Amino acid sequence: MHRPLPAPEIPLYHHALPALEAWLEQMGCQQDEDDCCLWHLQQPSWSADVVLAVEDMHVRWTSSGGTLTQRSFSYSLSRSDVEHAIMEGP
Repeated sequence: MHRPLPAPEIPLYHHALPALEAWLEQMGCQQDEDDCCLWHLQQPSWSADVVLAVEDMHVRWTSSGGTLTQRSFSYSLSRSDVEHAIMEGP
């Protein structure tokens, strides 16, 4: 049973790891079988790899045309801001 997530405006550094993982699952991400810090997200016109690193969250988007875009997001950002940025795509 998952605990409720902190409010969307709460910075990510106030989320416990299980809450971050539950949030990624709710967004439709799937955890990599070999790397527990790597999550994959597939959308119709792009895909993304989300890496939960120590200092920040790294996101690599690949468009359907093969263009790669990378960004890092500080854990001091709110969950809603990071989710919006990820779901905007490349």
